[in-house]
Amino acid sequence: MRLLHVVPTYLPATRYGGPIYAVHGLCRALVRRGHEVDVFTTNVDGDRDSDVPIAVPVDRDGVSIHYFPSTLRRLYRSPRMGKALDETIDRYDVVHLHSVFLWPTFAAARAAHRRGVPYVISPRGMLVPDLIARKSRFAKMLWIRAIERRTFSHAAGVHFTARSERDEARRLPIPLPDPFVVPNGIDLPPVTSEDRLAGTLLFLGRINWKKGLDCLIDAMKGAPEARAVIAGNDEENLTPKLRAQAERNGVAGRIEFRGPVSGANKETLLRTSTALVLPSHSENFGNVVLEAMAMSMPVIVTPEVGLAADVERSGAGLVTRNTPEELAAAIRTMLGDPSHRTEMGARGRQLVEERFTWDRVAAQMEEQYARINAAARAGRG
Repeated sequence: MRLLHVVPTYLPATRYGGPIYAVHGLCRALVRRGHEVDVFTTNVDGDRDSDVPIAVPVDRDGVSIHYFPSTLRRLYRSPRMGKALDETIDRYDVVHLHSVFLWPTFAAARAAHRRGVPYVISPRGMLVPDLIARKSRFAKMLWIRAIERRTFSHAAGVHFTARSERDEARRLPIPLPDPFVVPNGIDLPPVTSEDRLAGTLLFLGRINWKKGLDCLIDAMKGAPEARAVIAGNDEENLTPKLRAQAERNGVAGRIEFRGPVSGANKETLLRTSTALVLPSHSENFGNVVLEAMAMSMPVIVTPEVGLAADVERSGAGLVTRNTPEELAAAIRTMLGDPSHRTEMGARGRQLVEERFTWDRVAAQMEEQYARINAAARAGRG
């Protein structure tokens, strides 16, 4: 099949976190399975532009990426992308749109509908009522009524990465035609036998209010044997506030704010930390949980993390509510039993091998594309 993915931002704009890696991982795996995959995106990277060519496609792992300049960065509006969509979209068998509330999704959906090309939407965790209520509620509800209802009503399918993400979206006044669940994936790293640092918790991800880091810092008071490494970029400048909270709690000496990490530094943290902790208020999937389990690291997550049910069923870690008392209890349990930690790490690795490699995930997505394309052809016939 010839597939087009439309996403507001793409590599090398890694500041936008897990979805950037997830979309490229899927596209790359689809190429390995013999499909022709193009990506339409912008060159926006925070308050600057990525150092990428605009006029010619860029090859990344066999994926042909077309970068377009944006004239309204907040919404990623790009007239040049719109023109390219109008001129080329009927070449594709299926179009896959990643994001909501942003111009590229609106423009691609409109172009696809006009030309009779089936499209799939991946909300990527953006259809959570509590998050909408907390941030830009009026603007987003207006956008849903004015634009997203039509965009979703014409979709051939809506892709979610976890059942919990799908269930949250169902609470909104928006149509969800043919919803289906296909998880994110990961490339399996080699198994290592490196010793883990005693009592070291790892948080790895964007420093963002929804990640529950304030709860983790409060929980550290109830887990005096633990130290924590908090690693990730801070777009919202929350680190000073979190440092002050740690000082007030008397735990500042046991918390290290590492800042953004990548490459070998990130791999070292995943290999050597005792356990991953992700106490999020909302997490549509949780790519970092996959990364930790693939490295045989046990995890502590909240029920709001999309992978929480898989963690609980497989015994790959602990699931706890994000209150300081319950999180502290989970930390003490995790750190108090080394043999159980080893067992949980092994179960997590097995779970990833069985269900979450990119080749397995791409095969599932391929089935959905084929089904959607066949239905569209039958409808035209």
